[in-house]
Amino acid sequence: MSDGRGVRGVKSASRTVALLELLAARGEEPSRLDQLAEELGVPRSSMYQLLRTLVDCGWVRTDATGSLYGIGIRALLTGTSYLDGDRRIRAVRPYLDEASDALGETIHLARLDGGDVVYLATRESHEYLRTISRVGRRVPAHAGALGKALLAERPDGELPLPDDPLTALTENTHTTRAALLADLARVRERGYSVDRQETVPGIAGFGFALRYDTPATDAISCSVPVARLTPDHEVRIVAVMREIRAKIEAHLPPVPGAPDWR
Repeated sequence: MSDGRGVRGVKSASRTVALLELLAARGEEPSRLDQLAEELGVPRSSMYQLLRTLVDCGWVRTDATGSLYGIGIRALLTGTSYLDGDRRIRAVRPYLDEASDALGETIHLARLDGGDVVYLATRESHEYLRTISRVGRRVPAHAGALGKALLAERPDGELPLPDDPLTALTENTHTTRAALLADLARVRERGYSVDRQETVPGIAGFGFALRYDTPATDAISCSVPVARLTPDHEVRIVAVMREIRAKIEAHLPPVPGAPDWR
């Protein structure tokens, strides 16, 4: 087990991270010791010791019986620190507010992480609420406007995609690499991506990569119910979001000497 630089990983650290990610992915669904040990391929006794250590540290929580486990509050504190410590997230937030005020729709900021995008900030429309847009939520990059905007910034041969079939979130999600590549070609031509009910039924999205990195790792988007997406409203969304992107990129040029967190 080694990273991309040939450095051998620490087994106990890798096991701890895998456990925390598994508990986080399960959200409100509690897990039992046997389930966790089996899914991660860890001896039951070792898993119990790891869980007890993480419970004592606040990274994992357990119920009154001590038989059910879930992600702990320390994970929230660490996630909040990530958001607060990223100068780009802080700098983009006012522009998300500006886009939300101008359009009255839901505005997102997300970051590419492997083959997924992770939501970093959201300004919800007062007209509808969608849990898929909550901060920290992961969505396959091929399945929506944010991810497609970022994938289009990369050569087709370097896309972080699994083998076909690609995961379908709705009946409109691209499930083949060929269909996705054809869509990405259109994204490059027009300069932004379009998601027509590919992530959430009844919701369309328009994604814009933020090119203060090369290739871009962050993107913004506007989501709107298709029921009120008239041609005129779509034109306005694209115009406003293009303007917001230009403002963000002008405000966030690369900083000499800044850490490259990628």
